[in-house]
Amino acid sequence: MKTVVTGFNSDSIHILKNALERRNHQVVIGEPDDELLNRIENEDISLVLLSDISDQGLRLCRLARASERGKHRTIIAVISKDQMDHLHRVLDAEVDQYITESLFDEQRLDVRLAFAEKMARNKEEQFLIEQKLRESEARARSILKTTVDAIITIDRHAQIRTFNQAAENLFLYKASEVIGKNVKLLMPQPYRREHDDYINNYHQTGHKKIIGIGREVTGLRKDGTTFPMYLAVSEVNVNGQRLYTGIVRDITEQRRLEQEVLRISEHERHRIGQDLHDGLGQMLTGISLINRNIANSLREDGHELAEEVDDITRLVKEADEYARSLSRGLIPVEFEGQGLKAALERMLKNAEKLFNITCRLDIPDNLHFEDSTSLTHLYRIIQEATNNAVKHGNASEVYISIEPGKERIVIKIEDNGTGFSDDWEEERGLGVRIMHFRSRLIGANLDIATSEALGGAKIIITLYPVGNNYSFK
Repeated sequence: MKTVVTGFNSDSIHILKNALERRNHQVVIGEPDDELLNRIENEDISLVLLSDISDQGLRLCRLARASERGKHRTIIAVISKDQMDHLHRVLDAEVDQYITESLFDEQRLDVRLAFAEKMARNKEEQFLIEQKLRESEARARSILKTTVDAIITIDRHAQIRTFNQAAENLFLYKASEVIGKNVKLLMPQPYRREHDDYINNYHQTGHKKIIGIGREVTGLRKDGTTFPMYLAVSEVNVNGQRLYTGIVRDITEQRRLEQEVLRISEHERHRIGQDLHDGLGQMLTGISLINRNIANSLREDGHELAEEVDDITRLVKEADEYARSLSRGLIPVEFEGQGLKAALERMLKNAEKLFNITCRLDIPDNLHFEDSTSLTHLYRIIQEATNNAVKHGNASEVYISIEPGKERIVIKIEDNGTGFSDDWEEERGLGVRIMHFRSRLIGANLDIATSEALGGAKIIITLYPVGNNYSFK
């Protein structure tokens, strides 16, 4: 360790120099002037010993302490008995410790210097730790300030602790307006009301619904507008305090593009269905009528091929019915009156016929959708869930129910099949991914559970009236 010994008492300087060298110190000796102060700063000397009390020496102490690294420097002063009345000056100069009679006791002086070394090392380590912490905080602040994603930190009581610039731009709040407030301020109903219950349930049970798992949810801006966002939440313990960091990304444009892709897809589906109905269906109907006339003529002439032509007519008629059934599947929803109910009744009737299963439907008559896109997506989700129940769950019974509510409707598709395996989330197929995708597009949550009533799978779709998707009339 490099140590400075300074002052005007040559005897004290000699004693301190010898004692320090015995402890393997590299000793620098000089008068307490600006030149020595510069050397202390430039060589980053962490231990300074004053051989006596003088105005110059105390000035050196103050200046050394006032520098950037000053508070992490250890300063020890030697005070003779006749200078004890100057102790207050020593304390004012922020000297850490002072040595009196132990200076002339080699063993006691060695102990005092050992403590001085330890103090100097501890202060230096503390300085390095604080410096790294400051650098880390600076990097964190830089990341928080420049990142394009909104980053919000909350405590275990859901109160906002940090709110970066991107969050201000996204939610239209200044950080000063939300710091200390509950994060549910940024959520529309009914998410706002449910958030505290979720936090409390997680603290009590440890059951995670979103922590560590990215999820698409709805955000609420200061001006009252809502928007779809992707939220990833992580948990960290800082000094025994539980904190949650949420990274938020606005996916409005992504959702618009996805809806446009599906809109085009549904348009093409509708066009193909219309072509099947109006084109192929009418052609097959015409062929059937021509064949029927040919069969009647052949029958009147007693021709032996009359019966075979009748068979052709029957097959063409079946093909016509099949083409029209395909057309109805591609254009499922009648938007007039009870559109969803009528479409689901027809779908389940076809499922019973095709799969030889029993289907039940419980849906209110007054459910009305303002948005035909939401209606179509909801129908497709129910259709996919029904098909999965039969194809993958070997179900023989399917029950579809829609429970109305003022703030949401809950659609359940239950079956008596084999259900989902424990690791279904890791190996979920395309059908489940498509159902989740369609749910997100209409602002709905889709969950998979076990049916208490039938014992098989249960698909639960919770749809909120964000964007005026539905109403009861």
